[in-house]
Amino acid sequence: MDNDVPAQNSSTAALTLLALGVVFGDIGTSPLYAVKETFSPEHGIPLNVANVLGGLSTIFWALMIVVSLKYVTLILRADNNGEGGIMALLALASSAVRNPSRLHAIILLLGVIGAALFYGDAVLTPAISVLSAVEGLEVGTATFKPYVIPIAVIVLVTLFAFQRHGTAVVGALFGPICALWFLSLGAVGVYNIARNPAVLWALNPAHALGFVTGHSFASFVVLGAVLLAFTGAEALYADMGHFGKRAIRLAWFGLVLPALVLNYFGQGALLIANPGAIANPFYHAYPAWALYPMVALATAATVIASQAVISGAYSVTKQAVQLGFLPRMNIQHTSVRQIGQVYIPSVNWILLAAVIAAVIGFGSSSNLASAYGVAVVGTMLIDTILTFFVIRYGWGFPVIVAAVSTGFFVIVDVAFFSASLLKVFDGGWFPAIVGSAIFVLMVTWRRGREILLSRLRQSSVPLEAFLDSLMRNPPARVAGTAVFMTSTPGSVPHSLLHNLAHNKVLHERVVFLTVIIKDVPWMPLKERVHIVNLGNNCFQITVHFGFKDKPDIMQALELCREQDMEFQPLQTSFFLSRETVIPSIRYEGMALWRERLFATLARNAGSPVEYFNLPANRVIEVGTQIEI
Repeated sequence: MDNDVPAQNSSTAALTLLALGVVFGDIGTSPLYAVKETFSPEHGIPLNVANVLGGLSTIFWALMIVVSLKYVTLILRADNNGEGGIMALLALASSAVRNPSRLHAIILLLGVIGAALFYGDAVLTPAISVLSAVEGLEVGTATFKPYVIPIAVIVLVTLFAFQRHGTAVVGALFGPICALWFLSLGAVGVYNIARNPAVLWALNPAHALGFVTGHSFASFVVLGAVLLAFTGAEALYADMGHFGKRAIRLAWFGLVLPALVLNYFGQGALLIANPGAIANPFYHAYPAWALYPMVALATAATVIASQAVISGAYSVTKQAVQLGFLPRMNIQHTSVRQIGQVYIPSVNWILLAAVIAAVIGFGSSSNLASAYGVAVVGTMLIDTILTFFVIRYGWGFPVIVAAVSTGFFVIVDVAFFSASLLKVFDGGWFPAIVGSAIFVLMVTWRRGREILLSRLRQSSVPLEAFLDSLMRNPPARVAGTAVFMTSTPGSVPHSLLHNLAHNKVLHERVVFLTVIIKDVPWMPLKERVHIVNLGNNCFQITVHFGFKDKPDIMQALELCREQDMEFQPLQTSFFLSRETVIPSIRYEGMALWRERLFATLARNAGSPVEYFNLPANRVIEVGTQIEI
């Protein structure tokens, strides 16, 4: 199977170590800012023993409910042939609702919103992670304060510039560095807890209940800061296909969760003893001699966390392209061994520009924390809702079972999401605008493609009837094979008509090739190619790819040998029809501004030659104009 190296091919121990760097980088760097923002004086909640215990208890039980119960226990079960992530869950839920209906449309809409919100998260995670790590320099001396933002920008530019080389070069270091990071988190937590063990009373959920109900509106506001403790939880599901459920669960319960809880409680113990440490409780928790080494380690950990999110943005973009929600892009594969390691230049540089704008515009991790949350919790809420449809329609459980399984988590997600909305005017507008822009692009491209294919079908000629008529008085046939790629099987491609009109010949063998992307991550090789003999040495070939497969046409044609059809590369020509979209008010479809947007996207879409891995010197592109 054309796939990433499967989880079962590596030892659980090795996968667990690798997962520490890729899966848990984001949630693992939350201690840098989560406690600081939870107990921020701006909330108006006094920093006394009762409130510290209440805040810590809220963080602890949020981790247990949202991460341990919802993601690790429930959602990891909703895999799409072993794959996870918002696009995989969308494909699984939409295919579970078998008959297209309004419910099917709602599922698609939710999935697109979730994917769009992910991009908002992808902008903020590198910004807040790297900036909060570099801010540790201020704890040592105020002299470094003017240099914090420039240093953060340099780190980020270097990180994004390195993306074109792929992650394989440094990937082996991610796990050990993050293992050291989590061990240091746990060690300093134990050190501070030992000095004030009363902080362990925060394990009692009564403290959390009292904290979220005992301060009127301020309790609701502070939930918007508590959610910072579990940002990155979605990565546990998104990266399931790379490491497997067992490795992710083992890493979470064996090291990550204990380290996080110990560190949060250690910071709480410090605040009980020294409330003035609220300025930066993470770095103040360490002895003076360990400050600068921890700044270096924190910077490395946040770079790794950012790398995971950036790689996730590439992966989601590739899947969205293949599922028809975004136009073709130049997708470069950076590893010959792992097809999942990709680099998309346009996404990389747009993301870098947005991240730098966020760092410079917001200026501090505290200001960025106000922007964080809307996108993260919005995606988590959509994950929960889509899981309901999987349980009900995919697994076939009764409505009451599906509702009970997900209803409690919906309530929790809605509470956190509502609290995050309070921060919209303080910075939450930023990821909301990013997500809204991506959403408009995705739904416009999807709808535009539907309209375009409908127009093509309306103006097309049935293929079989055309061939019957053509073969009654056939044109001269020349040596070689002509492959006419078409998105409307059963119809005559415009490129064939163009070839007959200008060259007045037909190749000795004619193939009509259609690519279909299925709602599964991978298509087995034996199920990938389907051939129908149309007579007169003409054939219809349908190639099926999964949404995580590389759509390699040349490799697919090699599979035809198993069905007694061989292609000689130097004797095979590929004919492509490239449509120029003309926005028009003559037809019903989309608003004119959306039609113009779709036309612009179509005009700037990536080359099908590169996307389908076609030999450029054997491709003939035929342009045609079509009104929508």
